[in-house]
Amino acid sequence: MKILFTGAGTGGHVFPIIAVARQLKKFYADNSKENELEMIFLGAGGLSEKVLEKEGIVVKTILAGKLRRYFSFKTFLDFIKIPLGFCKSLLYLYLWMPDVIFSKGGYDSFPVVFVGWLYRIPILIHESDTIPGLANRLSSKFAKKIGVSFSFAEKYFPKKKTALIGNPIRKKIVEKCILDNQEEKQKIKSSYKIISQKPVILVLGGSQGAEKINNLILLTLPQLLEKYEIIHQCGNNNYKSVKAKSIQSDNYHLSPFFDENQLSNIYSITDLIISRSGAGSICEIAICGKPSILIPLPKSAGNHQRQNAMVYAQSGSGVVLEQFNLTPNLLLNEINKILNNNELYRKMSDNAKSFSRPEATKKITEELIELGKQ
Repeated sequence: MKILFTGAGTGGHVFPIIAVARQLKKFYADNSKENELEMIFLGAGGLSEKVLEKEGIVVKTILAGKLRRYFSFKTFLDFIKIPLGFCKSLLYLYLWMPDVIFSKGGYDSFPVVFVGWLYRIPILIHESDTIPGLANRLSSKFAKKIGVSFSFAEKYFPKKKTALIGNPIRKKIVEKCILDNQEEKQKIKSSYKIISQKPVILVLGGSQGAEKINNLILLTLPQLLEKYEIIHQCGNNNYKSVKAKSIQSDNYHLSPFFDENQLSNIYSITDLIISRSGAGSICEIAICGKPSILIPLPKSAGNHQRQNAMVYAQSGSGVVLEQFNLTPNLLLNEINKILNNNELYRKMSDNAKSFSRPEATKKITEELIELGKQ
């Protein structure tokens, strides 16, 4: 089977593609058909060029103009990029003629999806967020199947071809949480020099870090370290400044970035997670069953992070704190309320697991294989 992936070059699009690609490779390996699988990515580049080739996916780039719904001088340049992107997509898809297309959305994906429809190639699009982006809303007209991570998003798409599936998650990221091996957890704690019995709080702001969250943690750090171990991913660009301002303590573990293996280890030993509310982060937190405090990115497209967080919090799995009125005392109070109340903690953990859809990757893979046969 020849499968073509497309989407924006950000982690929220690329990491689910990696999860699906790995599941496809496993399926074909289990059936001794490794040579029958060919995977290609077509999009505007970004993170995709750095990581997808390591997964055995051929990466090709096209020019793609952003579908803006507001005035910007960049729109004039995009008027040139859009037709060039369509032309290049026409050529690439004609030469490859994949059996099926999997689109994660983003303006990069629309020309690929539209051209795929012209060639009558079956298309499955997936929407991670509660509020779909414009590209996926337009692409839905040309897709055979649509998968969503949140039930809230179903109303934006045609009911007959839309299904609540969940978000594809890289299995390696959450496998140690699911296994819940106490001996393994103790080894991981030792490797990160966590020797106290204090609860462990993980602070995440995404791969680029979040300056507002970083500053908030630094202001709260003296009080936090009295009761908790803090593991803090601050982002590569912020590492030097955060390190210079932070307290030197055996209970504070600062890092610019966690790779896949590191994050898998840290998820397994964490008691509470403070994070932005991208769909990928929420779904990883949910599968691991970790209580969480979500701080949505205020300027996310369509305010989708806030809506993601609100929908998740309604399940009783996490707490939402708005960045514009968040103070160190408010954050500290919420942390203490969760970690000092065993019944509340257990309920949040159970609700998170109930919210999760760990079979999402497998279901999407099976659907792609079935569409590829048509």
